[in-house]
Amino acid sequence: MILESLDVSADEFENRTGWAIKPQGACKDERCVPLPQGEFDVRAVAERLGMPVVHDEKNDIYAVGPESGWRVLESAVAPELTLPDWQGSEFTLSAMRGMKVVLLAWASW
Repeated sequence: MILESLDVSADEFENRTGWAIKPQGACKDERCVPLPQGEFDVRAVAERLGMPVVHDEKNDIYAVGPESGWRVLESAVAPELTLPDWQGSEFTLSAMRGMKVVLLAWASW
């Protein structure tokens, strides 16, 4: 979400992220994350939800990223991957070890 200011209402935050601010905390689907008491604060909510907040000083805008779900990469090493290639032969990612590899994924949803 791109913001010109961190002065955002709870309603706008919900419309743009899907997280509703309720008395029990920030809620989405069946998940609720307790929030600090007091006024709605984008930085505090983003921190509790694992959403990065970045400020571009040159353009004076903020970017608030999606929640991480508390999952982060532990390393930049890809797991072993075996898939059929375009000819139907088995291809393993480890066969490319030591080479630069670009992985392209596509999904219809």
